Amino acid sequence: MTDFTIRVDQNKYLPAGSQEVHGIITVEASGPVERAAVAEAAEVIIVDTSGSMSYGKIADARKAAQAAVDTLRDGVYFAVISGNHQAEVIFPGTGQLAPVNAQNRHAAKEAISRLRAEGGTAMGRWLRRAADLFSAHQVTHPGAIRHAILLTDGKNEHEPAPEFDANLTYCSGKFVCDCRGVGTDWVVAEVRRIGSTLLGSVMDVRRPEELEADFRAMTEAAMGKTVADVALRVWTPRAATLNFVKQVSPSLEDLTARRTEVDALTGDYPTGSWGGESREYHVSVRVPSGNVGQEMRAGLVKLVLPDTGEVLASGNILAQWSDDPVQSTRINPRVAHYTGQQELASLIQEGLQARNDGDLETATARLGKARGIAERAGNEETAKLLDKVVDVDPATGTARLKRVVDKADEIALDTRSVRTVRMRKDPEA
Repeated sequence: MTDFTIRVDQNKYLPAGSQEVHGIITVEASGPVERAAVAEAAEVIIVDTSGSMSYGKIADARKAAQAAVDTLRDGVYFAVISGNHQAEVIFPGTGQLAPVNAQNRHAAKEAISRLRAEGGTAMGRWLRRAADLFSAHQVTHPGAIRHAILLTDGKNEHEPAPEFDANLTYCSGKFVCDCRGVGTDWVVAEVRRIGSTLLGSVMDVRRPEELEADFRAMTEAAMGKTVADVALRVWTPRAATLNFVKQVSPSLEDLTARRTEVDALTGDYPTGSWGGESREYHVSVRVPSGNVGQEMRAGLVKLVLPDTGEVLASGNILAQWSDDPVQSTRINPRVAHYTGQQELASLIQEGLQARNDGDLETATARLGKARGIAERAGNEETAKLLDKVVDVDPATGTARLKRVVDKADEIALDTRSVRTVRMRKDPEA
């Protein structure tokens, strides 16, 4: 079993009358590398083969999928799906996942080499087909880590919205899916919704020739996972209200609506599969106001395996009322840092939407403010991406939208707006 630890960063001291309690929950997972090599795993590679992929992309997509197959370790079960307006399992031909071995690697790569681009785009159908493969496999391999890669270059134009919604609901909780959009014709919000529902990453790939290295890296990361279906279990006192539970690092993801009730005071929030890694969560609780000097536990956070109830780690969120203004007005640096990161993402997405809607005044205000937050937070990648969309005078802080913006730069800014940076080690920074 991977070793987990939980650390809670907060300022537990509240001024008299205050009721809002915040904590940053840092979860660390560690353990010997060889544990990942023996973990049961299942992988499905989903390649967009719609007609738009014919424009210089399908050849690189084939290379990328073959690289992913080469990266899978022996004994992992896998399949490859070709997706257009339908979903076809091109390997294996049995309707079930097949184990990785020399023979199956060769057969899968041969099948991938024959992929052709034609037809429409219906991503929900591709995902549903993957979910069925994983579900069938789970009957005989219940503890397997289930992961998929999805590549697309276009809009979900050949699947009605209600069907897409139903397919995403059907897939939720069945596997984790990392998504990649290549080129400039895909819709970030659409693919982000898939990644959010299936607890995976979403990234842009500017040039098709970059796909091979990216697929290899994604597969290597998936092969490093050791524990599947981990949940963050949050207990709050009877008179308290849980405001929200959000992942804030390495990317932003609001988990509040994903709660599964355990009992009247406790709920589970899905976190997907884990390997050797660290993630951070922001938990906010509203508690009844207490008297000066009174202390209470505002929340108990555990990392659990919901199927067995096994507790992997735990930590307390505390509240204590104080009449010392130095204690009670200090904002915990980590809470402040990630609150700013959440504001940064919102400003970017609102600014880009306003720009696309022709509301240049709002776009300028939002993106200009975002540039300042990115710089103060040390988020250099986002700051550089913002510089390609907006000019900010360093002396006056005045912002001005660039007249011409590369579509690929806009997509990159939108896609990566939810990626966060860890707080600098120097708390004064």
